[in-house]
Amino acid sequence: MLFHKRFIRLREAEREHMRAAGRFNARLMDLVRENAVPGVTTRELDRLVYEYTLDHGHLPAQLGYQGFPACTCISVNDVVCHGIPGDYILKEGDIFNLDATTVVDGWHGDSSETFLVGRVSPMAQLVTQAAFDAMWAAIESLTPGCPIANIGKAVVATARPYGFGVVRDYVGHGVGRNFHQEPSIPHFPQRQARFEKLDPGVCFTVEPMLNTGSRITVTDKRDGWTVRTKDGGLSAQFEHTVLMTEDGPEILTTTEHGPQRGRQF
Repeated sequence: MLFHKRFIRLREAEREHMRAAGRFNARLMDLVRENAVPGVTTRELDRLVYEYTLDHGHLPAQLGYQGFPACTCISVNDVVCHGIPGDYILKEGDIFNLDATTVVDGWHGDSSETFLVGRVSPMAQLVTQAAFDAMWAAIESLTPGCPIANIGKAVVATARPYGFGVVRDYVGHGVGRNFHQEPSIPHFPQRQARFEKLDPGVCFTVEPMLNTGSRITVTDKRDGWTVRTKDGGLSAQFEHTVLMTEDGPEILTTTEHGPQRGRQF
C-alpha cells in the first residue's frame, strides 16, 4: 500500500544539535584531505579519524555498528562502499571514498567524499565528477514538502549522459538521534518515493554511488562487508547530511576546504 508517511520532524533546538554534529563531521573530511596522499595506508587514515574524534569528546558511530570493525568505511577504486581500512597503501592514481559518521552529544553527523590520490585517470576523474554533480543536482531539486522521488530523478538524469550505473542496493537514510532511521532515500526512480514527502524538520542523507559500468554490486564473502562493482569498474560517491527547513534544504556537513557546489575536478 502506498501512502504519505510522516517522518521525524526536528524542532529548532534539535536542529541545532544536528548542525553541531554536521559541523564536526565535516571537519573530519578536511582532516582526511590533508593526508590523502600516496604512501599512506587506509588503516592510518582510519586511526587519524578515530583519534581526532575521541580527542574532541565525540564517538565514531561506525565502530562496532552491526559488528563493523573500524571507525570509517574506506572504499578504494572498485569498492563501492563498506570498505574496511587495512594495510592497503594508497598509490598515485587511486580514488577512494571515506565515509564517517560521528556521534556528537547523542546526535549523528554523516558525510563522505571521494578523494583523488595524485593524478588520476580520465575515467576516475569523470566518475568522481559525475557522483559529485549527481549529489548536488539531487539537493538542488528539493523544496519543502517535495517528494523524495525528486532525488532519484535528479541522480539518474545526471548519470545517464555518462552511461554510468546508479547503485540501487544502498540508499540514503534519515538521521538524527539514530544512525539510520526513516525515511529511506533511494537514488533511483522508485514508486513509493513519489508518495513520501520531505517536510520541514526532516533530516536525511543524500549519497549517490555511481559506477563506471554496471550498477550491480557484489559483497565479499570473506569479510561480509566490502561491496565491489560486479564488473570491476570504478565507483565514486559523495554524501551530505541535509536538513529540510521551511525555506528549503540546509546542508549540515559543508567542509571548509572541500569541494563546493560547481567544483570541477
